[in-house]
Amino acid sequence: MASFDFWSMAFVLLLATFVGMQVIQNVSRLLHTPLMSLTNAISAIAVVGSILIAGEQGSTFSTILGTIAVAASVTNIVSGFLITDRMLKMFRERGPRA
Repeated sequence: MASFDFWSMAFVLLLATFVGMQVIQNVSRLLHTPLMSLTNAISAIAVVGSILIAGEQGSTFSTILGTIAVAASVTNIVSGFLITDRMLKMFRERGPRA
């Protein structure tokens, strides 16, 4: 496994945070539902990676971090689907119009 410098990883984290915040803030309100679905798909990829890390026979620390990452990703997916469903219910017709 390649050795990564702490500062380069911190830089990538800060850059990803900044770009993500800019993207979310500049998306129109109508596109938030598809954006939520996309982030659910990305979280599903994170779950797969987390399971691979948690199941690896490495150190105990990496197993614990992988397990925490699995729990966080699954929580993100479930809450994302619940919020998306709630947003879509706002667009459904409620009943006959008078």
